[in-house]
Amino acid sequence: MTNPQPSLRRSIGLVPLIIYGVGVTVGAGIYVLVGVTAGLSGPLAPLSFLLAALIAAPSAFTFAELSARMPRSAGEALYVLEAFGNLRLSQIVGLTVVFVGVVSSATVTNGAAGYISEILSLPDWLTKLLFIGTLGAIAMWGVVQSVVVTVILTIIELGGLLLIFGFGIWSIGSPDILHWPAWSLPLTGLGTSAVVGGVLTGTLIAFFAFIGFEDLVNMAEEVRDPERVMPRAITWTLILTTFLYLTIVTIAINVVPPAELAASDAPLALVFERASGHSAAGFAAIAVLATVNTVLVQIIMASRVLYGMVGSGAMPAIFGRINARTQTPVIATGIVIAIVLLLAIVFPLAGLARTTTFIALSIFTIVNLALWRIKLRDNSKPSHFTVPIWVPITGTLLSSAILVFEIVQLVS
Repeated sequence: MTNPQPSLRRSIGLVPLIIYGVGVTVGAGIYVLVGVTAGLSGPLAPLSFLLAALIAAPSAFTFAELSARMPRSAGEALYVLEAFGNLRLSQIVGLTVVFVGVVSSATVTNGAAGYISEILSLPDWLTKLLFIGTLGAIAMWGVVQSVVVTVILTIIELGGLLLIFGFGIWSIGSPDILHWPAWSLPLTGLGTSAVVGGVLTGTLIAFFAFIGFEDLVNMAEEVRDPERVMPRAITWTLILTTFLYLTIVTIAINVVPPAELAASDAPLALVFERASGHSAAGFAAIAVLATVNTVLVQIIMASRVLYGMVGSGAMPAIFGRINARTQTPVIATGIVIAIVLLLAIVFPLAGLARTTTFIALSIFTIVNLALWRIKLRDNSKPSHFTVPIWVPITGTLLSSAILVFEIVQLVS
């Protein structure tokens, strides 16, 4: 008699999953994208983030319903297979999700290595090896331990944003955002088309900061009562990250002029320094921890996608092996770690971040189309969460429109 194959451990509740979602969505993005968006949208940067949230919302709710219908790992690949019945397309989508995860991890690793090398004075390749190796060991250790580390890092990360909020309010001198200086800044010398163009381009950049909520669906097999918990976690992740972005960017452009924010490689460190009068060295350390969080979550997500694709026959069985003691897919995780390390050490990854978001938008479009088709074919509804059919239709149109806009910018 053979021993049964170990399964993933269902140990994650609603609150840890929300914190996990906020951590992966906010990640390193808010510490960089505030400056880029402010440079494009000027004092209207908060409007760009608000528009980006509204654009992301239909896709978030699409993922929420699909996670209630099919609470499984490798969510995107499973949704496409269920909607279109095409194993090859499902395999392509799943591997594309993995590609996004490993490239994001490698890109962020390169950024973190610069900070770490200055502190430890180690060779670049050794810094990256230790960085990825440590996070990979945590990911293999167990999902409970990984989520605990993620929660701790997210709390530290959010603590940095709380410092910006506290010192920023004190520096500005009034908690009434309707009377903060940025809202009254004249847009002299700019025509209406230039202002609109700046806001829309800023919205495109800000949209990138909302990518991450979709990673939650790949944790479904490690969540307790996923049909209820998954949609709630995705919804709250979107709400909380929107609030954080709007609050922080509004404070930032009132403490530091948008042009200065855009010129800084560490815009929130500059805001902290300007608002508090203290050195930004400690705040920079928080930014490094934000990158750690991003890489750990992406490693976990990519390994779960590879694991989940085994069930549909889209990947070899070896990727589905679970360690009996840790109850984690150690082989899939090890392969993800090796690829991330190779990319981080060998390839110059500047510019791949934009490629990553381009691919993510393609996935959003396909997943929205998948729910649209499933709803047309199947009148049954999930018992815990459902959305009207116009939601995936809107998500398809918005995601594809941004995708086309990105292509036009790329070729022009």
